Amino acid sequence: MLVFARMTVLFLLSACAALPPQSDHLTLTKAEFSDLPGWEDDHQSEAVHALARSCGAMKSPACTALTKVPEGDDAAARAYFAEWFQPYAASGEDGREGLFTGYFEATLQGSWKKTARFNTPLYAKPKDLITADLGVFNPEWKGRKLTGKVEKQKFVPYDSRAAISDGSLKNRARVLLWVDDPIDAFFLAVQGSGRVRMTDGRVTHISYDSANGRAYVAIGRALLLMKVIQPPVTMEKIRSYLANHSGDAEEIMNFDASYVFFKITHGDGPKGAEGVALTPQRSLAVDPVFVKLGTPVWIDTMDADAVPLQRLMIAQDTGGAIKGPVRGDFFWGFGANAATKAGAMQSPGRYYLLLPKDVTHDAQE
Repeated sequence: MLVFARMTVLFLLSACAALPPQSDHLTLTKAEFSDLPGWEDDHQSEAVHALARSCGAMKSPACTALTKVPEGDDAAARAYFAEWFQPYAASGEDGREGLFTGYFEATLQGSWKKTARFNTPLYAKPKDLITADLGVFNPEWKGRKLTGKVEKQKFVPYDSRAAISDGSLKNRARVLLWVDDPIDAFFLAVQGSGRVRMTDGRVTHISYDSANGRAYVAIGRALLLMKVIQPPVTMEKIRSYLANHSGDAEEIMNFDASYVFFKITHGDGPKGAEGVALTPQRSLAVDPVFVKLGTPVWIDTMDADAVPLQRLMIAQDTGGAIKGPVRGDFFWGFGANAATKAGAMQSPGRYYLLLPKDVTHDAQE
């Protein structure tokens, strides 16, 4: 039965992957700060710290003014955002409500050399990996990218997770380091960044560098289709199933053909797609097709325990599963509590984009 279930799951997931991506759009409706649920109760000064990191990579009047906001002063922070930004309610084709999940900085055990224990590689970005900006070819495709490689003078899809797991990158990509658990490596790719405690006791920080361009498939959905776990799907349930079925784990993880390549980072925290260090509980992963990185975002959602999360975040990261005009991934930080919070979070919610007043935006008044 399990073999039949796997075949059925592969067929269903393949069918879904073969469908063209659904069209969607972002609609912005002008709002007031008084429309933002909980605005007066947030500690916006914490978001100022996160925004300052994004401002380090850009120059604008709003960023210049940010340097004058006193540290830890929430009232001054609220006044700053009211002066320089205009809130807009965001919505897609399905309305204003979207999905909010969580992620965290994972911890793994690693070695610089391959051993009997440390035999799962974490690869650096391969030299033959090519990412094409489709907007260069057609303005309507602005923000869209295609990743692959050149074989026999043809641009073809890059190696799948299954191929890479079978060793297809040998002599083609550099191994950053080796870890002792393929399941940990899989979830590291989902989280995008982590800390690796090496055999000499030192900690190495690694973060997302690029991916193979294959469509992301949530293996939790595959396990639901196989009827081996029950909803709601959480990271703990998925991890537990894989750990207890080690003989099937690689095949199940290969349902997700996407594969992440990493780089070693230095500084005061994991770096997101924007290239700046993430701030726990203030950095948000978004779909960059709809939300520009560095944008302040007011979220109105809740955690897995139904505790409201109404706070100002900064869009500083992306993710393979973070797709759509109203979609957010909440960065919880590092440690056991962050892992628990992130793994269980699947909450409906809404958000408002805070856009600079000195820029014209396509919005409904």
